[in-house]
Order: sequence, then C-alpha cells, then structure tokens
Amino acid sequence: MTPRSPCTSNEDPHLPQPRPRILTRVSTPAFPIDALLPRIRDSLAAHPRLVLEAPPGAGKTTQVPPALLDEPWLAGRKIVMLEPRRVAARAAAQFMARQRGEAAGQTVGYRIRFENLVSARTRIEVVTEGILTRMIQDDPTLDGVGALLFDEFHERHLAADLGLALALDVQASLREDLRIVVMSATLDGERLAQFLDAPRLSSAGRSYPVSIAHYPARRDEKLEHHTRRAVEHALSQHPGDVLVFLPGQREIARADAALAGSEAVRGVDVLALHGELPVEQQSRVLQPDPDGRRRVVLATNVAESSVTLPGVRAVVDAGLAREPRYDPNSGFARLDVVAIAQASADQRAGRAGRVAEGWAYRLWPESQRLEPQRRPEIAQVELAGLALELAAWGDAPLRFPDPPPSGALAAARELLQRLGALDGRAITPFGRRMLALGTHPRLAAMLLAPSDPGERALACDLAALLEARDPLRMGGDALAARWQALAAFRAGRAPAEASRSALAALDQASKQWRRRLRVDAAPPTQAPAHALGDLLLHAFPDRIARQHPSDPYRYQLANGRSARLFDDSALYGEPWLAISELRDDPRDARVLRAAPLDEARLEREFPQRFVSEDRVVWDAGARAIAAVRERRFDRIVLDSRALARPDPARYADALVDAVRQLGLDALPWTPALRQWRARVRSLRAWLPELAGDDGLPELSDAQLLATLDDWLKPALSGKSRLDALSESELGEALRSRLEWSQRQRIDALAPLRIVVPSGMERGIDYGFDEESGAAAPVLAVKLQELFGLADTPRIADGRVPLTLHLLSPAGRPLQVTQDLKGFWERTYPEVKKEMKGRYPKHPWPDDPWTATATHRAKPRGT
Repeated sequence: MTPRSPCTSNEDPHLPQPRPRILTRVSTPAFPIDALLPRIRDSLAAHPRLVLEAPPGAGKTTQVPPALLDEPWLAGRKIVMLEPRRVAARAAAQFMARQRGEAAGQTVGYRIRFENLVSARTRIEVVTEGILTRMIQDDPTLDGVGALLFDEFHERHLAADLGLALALDVQASLREDLRIVVMSATLDGERLAQFLDAPRLSSAGRSYPVSIAHYPARRDEKLEHHTRRAVEHALSQHPGDVLVFLPGQREIARADAALAGSEAVRGVDVLALHGELPVEQQSRVLQPDPDGRRRVVLATNVAESSVTLPGVRAVVDAGLAREPRYDPNSGFARLDVVAIAQASADQRAGRAGRVAEGWAYRLWPESQRLEPQRRPEIAQVELAGLALELAAWGDAPLRFPDPPPSGALAAARELLQRLGALDGRAITPFGRRMLALGTHPRLAAMLLAPSDPGERALACDLAALLEARDPLRMGGDALAARWQALAAFRAGRAPAEASRSALAALDQASKQWRRRLRVDAAPPTQAPAHALGDLLLHAFPDRIARQHPSDPYRYQLANGRSARLFDDSALYGEPWLAISELRDDPRDARVLRAAPLDEARLEREFPQRFVSEDRVVWDAGARAIAAVRERRFDRIVLDSRALARPDPARYADALVDAVRQLGLDALPWTPALRQWRARVRSLRAWLPELAGDDGLPELSDAQLLATLDDWLKPALSGKSRLDALSESELGEALRSRLEWSQRQRIDALAPLRIVVPSGMERGIDYGFDEESGAAAPVLAVKLQELFGLADTPRIADGRVPLTLHLLSPAGRPLQVTQDLKGFWERTYPEVKKEMKGRYPKHPWPDDPWTATATHRAKPRGT
C-alpha cells in the first residue's frame, strides 16, 4: 500500500484536458439535506465559517456545492471541495455533473492523483487532500476561489487537518471573504464549532431501521472463511445486495477467492471496490446491475462514506481498516490493519438502511469495546511531510484542531535537515523542489538526486518499490532481488516467487513517476551491484551503515545506532549498506531491507559529512580518559588512533561525559553534602515561593545531569582524572549556583543544628526521595533534654514541624512524634513508669512541663 503523505499532490498538468460533452440531465431525487440548504446559504451569507453535520445519505456531498453557486458572496468564483478518497472525489464530481446534464470537467470537475478533469469553465472542483495543500502553498491568496468545503472531516486525515489550518490562516490574514465549510457524518461538532468559532447546523439522514448482530468466528478461523459464512447467511436470509467491509485489497482478494467456491453465491455478482481499481470498474460498482442480479460488494472503508451503493440491504463488517501509522522500521507512515472506531462501525451499519429495513453482521465479539471516535492521524504518523509544508509556509504559527506532537515534529525536522530540505528551521531551495514532487520527503530527495537519465529512471523504479507492498512471496533482505524481479517482468519472464499483479502495479507506478519527472529514458534492464544503494542513500542518510570491523553481521549506522543482518542474509559481506527497513530489537536492530553502496560514491555525494578531528573521550571500559584522532562519517567511526599529546583543555569535557555515563554517584559525595542538597530540595518543596526563577536552584538528578557543563565543568578544569575532584571542590561547585544571601537563607530556614532546652546543639537530619519528595526532618534527642518544652520545634518559617525521635538515656528510641504536647500529656506517664527503674540515675519528674532540662545524670546523692 502507498503511504499517505500530507504533501501528496495528485495533479498532473500534462494530462489532456476534457472535451465538453452534452449529456441528458438526470432527475435529482429529494435529499434530506434539501430542507437545510436555505439555512446553510443564510449562515454563510452572515458568517465566513460553518460546521455542517449530516449522516451518510443526507446528500451533503453532492447537494451543498451546487446550492452555493449563485450566492452573491461567491461572485462567480470557484468552489473547491476536499474529498479524502479518489473514488469518492470522482463519483461526487460525476454525480453533480450528471445532475446538470453535463460531463465531468465542465461546470463540475475533479483532480486526483494522475488524473485531471477540469477546464476553464469549472466552478466546482472536487480535489483530493494533497491537491488543496498545493493550491494554497502555490497561491496563498487563492485567487478565483470563493469557498473551501472539507468533506468527511471526521476521518481526520493529516492532510485535511493541514489544509484546514492553512485555510484558516489565509482567511485570517489575506482573505476575510473566503468561506470555509467543514462537513462530516460523525464528529464532535460542538468541539469543532468552538475551535472554528463557527455556527453549527445538523441535517437529518435518510435511513431505515438496521438490525445488528454479531456473527462469531470459529476457533482459528481465517478472516476470509469467516466472511464467506457471514455472506452466505446474509444472502440466504435477506433480500437485496450485500456490502462487505474489509481492511484492504489483500483481504478483498482472499475473500473473493473464498466466495468463488460457494454454492450460495452462484448467480450473484461479486465485485471489489477500492481506490486502486480502474475507473471503469469503480463506476460499475456504483451503478445498479443492468441485469438486475444481486450483488456482493467487497469494499474497503472507501464505501463507509461519500459514495452511495444502490440496493444494499445487508452489511457484513470485519471491523477492521488499514490506517496510517508511523513505522519506525521503514521511516514511513505505513497502512496497518487496526480496529475501527465505534463511530465508523455505526456508519458502516447504516449503509444497510438506506433504501429499506436492513441488517448488519459484525465479525467481532459483542464483548469487544471499540474506541468512540477515530484518532487523528496527526497524533500517530511520521511528520516529515508536515514539517516540510510548515517550513514552506513560513514562521506564522498555524491553528490545528489537534496540534502536532512536539517530539515527532522535532524528529521530522532533524530528518529534513539531513535530507538537505531545511537549514535550521528555514526551507532550502532543494526543499522547495522536494515539496513540489508531492511525495514523502525521503522519496523526493532520492528522486531529485541523480542527474543521469538512466539513474533517474532507476530512481523511479526504486520509489515505486519503496511505496508498494513486497512483490516477492519468499521475502529476503536484498532490495536488489525485488528490482531484478521487476526487470524480469518487463522482459516477459517474471520469476515464479514473485506476484505478477504486484509487479504490474510497480511497473505502472514507475511509469507515472517517470512521466511526473519528465524522464524520457527507459528503466535499465540491468544495474551494477551498488546502483540501488547509491540512490537509496539519498532517501535514508540516517541509515547509511558500515560493517563492524570485528563482526561481519553487525553494522554501525550514521545515526549512531547499530543493526544486525540475519544469519541467512543475502547482504553478508557487503562493507557498506543503505538500509530502507529496520526492525527494532532489544540489542541491535535487524536489517529487513537494504542495498549495498559504493564508499567512493558516498564521499563524492556527501564530502562534508566525512570529518577528521582529535577527540578526548571517556573510555567506560578502562574508566579513564582516552585521546584519539578519529575519521568519521557522521557517527560511524572509520579510523581511530591514539594521540600521544592531547590538549589538556579538552579533559574537562571528557570528564563531564564520564559523569553523564556513570551517573552522579561517581562524584565524591559526603554525608554533609548530601544533607545540604536535601535541605535545598526540601525548602523548594516546603516553600513554593523559593522555587521560582530567582529562587533556589533545582537540584534533582535529572537537572544536575542536564546542567553539568554549567556547574561541574569549571571544577574539573585542569584535571585528568575524575577522582582528582575533591569533596570540598564538589561542594563549592554545587554551592556556586547560589548567591551568598541565598546560602544564609538556607541555613536560617533549614538549619543543620538546633539548640534544645538543655542548652546543647543537636543535629537535624534531612531526606529527599526522587519519587516521594521531601521527608519530614528528624531531630533525635534524649527525652530529658526537652523538659520544659511544651510544643514541637518547627523550621522553614514555622511551616514544618520536626519529627522528634525521643531517646532513652542510653540513646535508644522511646517514641517518635510530631506532637510533643500530646506526648507529655498522654504517653510520658507510661514511659516514666517503665524507665524510672531502669535508669534511676536520670531524672523522671512527675511534671515534665516545669522540670529543668538536662543532658546529664542526677548528681551523686540525689
């Protein structure tokens, strides 16, 4: 499957333009949305934005755009409607055109990938998602466009979110007159209306009751067999056609094969419906059978909304869909099979109730709970395409219904910098050329890299291979084997271990890329061993890998990681690889797909990434500093030699690195220094006003490690060993972050010692735990030293009571309390009775409140 990208442009301006044709105007049935059309027009006349909720079958897709054509605010300009799927875009445009007695491409046209059916007369243009992004990026004023309609927005594709964010920015800064309508069958309309500051209108649907049943699978039953049983049951029990929802083409093909041998399906027309079908086959599915035969339509979620299938009375729903998820193995967003959301399940079931009472059979257990709504793609896919679009738009912050995750966006920008698309956060001229290609930035960088026509044709083959499913049934890790199968297919001798349909799709995709890039050269029939890798390195600069000098199965990657070949790898012995797919592993990642590359070519292509420098580093194995002269490609060490006389000024950096690796416990902590740190951290917790920017510093493990260069590095200057740092130097390094007045305030608020009634100073013990925070400060003192003291001593401006560990004359604990008054009143009499006989030489007065505190025993003779 081809990963969807937010910057995918489906327009090809080199395709022929349509010829006007005169058709018979078809009669338009009444739609539930018709009654709402006047309110829609009134709302848009008064407000530039609108949220429109309408269930499937209400007619919003095909009736709203024509209803706006004569509005005064449109002033003869164009309406652009965004459809998330090519099948739906083409079908909607053709239906609206037929309503006018025209062919698509006249008043109503569409633009989808590699298909452009618009003309100078076109006023309603239905486009797929990447087209809208390109339109706004190429012309931010949207000259000639009066309204943007976002259909089926509940699908929450990344490109739709980006398109809406760009449109809102255009409306706010350049085109106050631009109308924006967000339409959906199932979404949180109230939340979206608040986000857009827009009115919200809801339409009734056209539906009949649908009976829902769960059709359980048998033990270890494959999906295609489970589907066949459910279809057979639906055909035997109910009239009309059956619509089957399956996750993708592969599952559709398997279900089709399973149904081929079924007696129950004899005489029934079994049809597929998905986005990769030829136009003629798609059109056939969307029309009633001319001979009146019953039909079984095996569809992806393209049939969930936007398109209407006539005659469906029963739905069989596998409860699965292929949706984009970021695949760290490949570096792309791949289409994974996932469970659908409850909103999608309800929408699919509703397809059975469009013409009469219907039935829906769900192929998952009734006990299985689905997520209420579909998660937005922006939260779960790789964001390199989005980051490139944002860089091209400029510095203006965009408003997204759900903002892109900051971590994923930062990783995307780092990749774009490696690809040469960004310089810092600014887009480069090469980045703009990449953006114009409308594919994933990795593929764009690779397609634009070669200048030789033969290599450019080979790059088109490689792009098709990277985007498509694996054509080889037996797998293997050599990308060259896939290309060789494609070359053999073109020569009429496709290998037995390859899928001919997959190879045909690859050949077609490569042709489209060659036409898109205006490559006249034919793809080569054979290629040198390094040819694929020499191109692939432009798409995966972070995954250029060199064989480990001591382990031929292990490779060092340019991004600092390591990877390992499988034992039966066809790539064994290659000194350099460009890796297109990796699988994470607890130790080393596994190479799933790669091609060898030429080191000399690598040096010619990326000379700036080969560097030589002297480094003073911490050798963790030897627990000592090592000084070396290194030659590297990115983070791959090509050569390393010991230096006899390293620069002493660089030792401090190496020692700081040592602490980062070994942790803070490698430093010479003393009990007193640990106590000081606990006092500071406790005061920040007890007195929040001291934790501000101008207050006491944060001394957590994480913060100290993050700021080692600030506080520790100066103390390590001139030292060549970590153990040369003294305890006092470490203490002064930590305290250097505080001014003198702050140090005095710490001593006042969290004193080390306190004078007790006996006149003696006793120490206070502080503690701080990374998880539980500040511990109660402890004062351990003999009971007799507190006679006459009524209340528990407090610190931190009186906010924190000490925890008293009251000790016997022998220093053993008698009581732990924070309520000294309560101890004297309730517990002391019992303690006195027990201790008086054991320690007769020490005072045990009846009234501890008035007794004199002492740290001594009673004088002799008393």
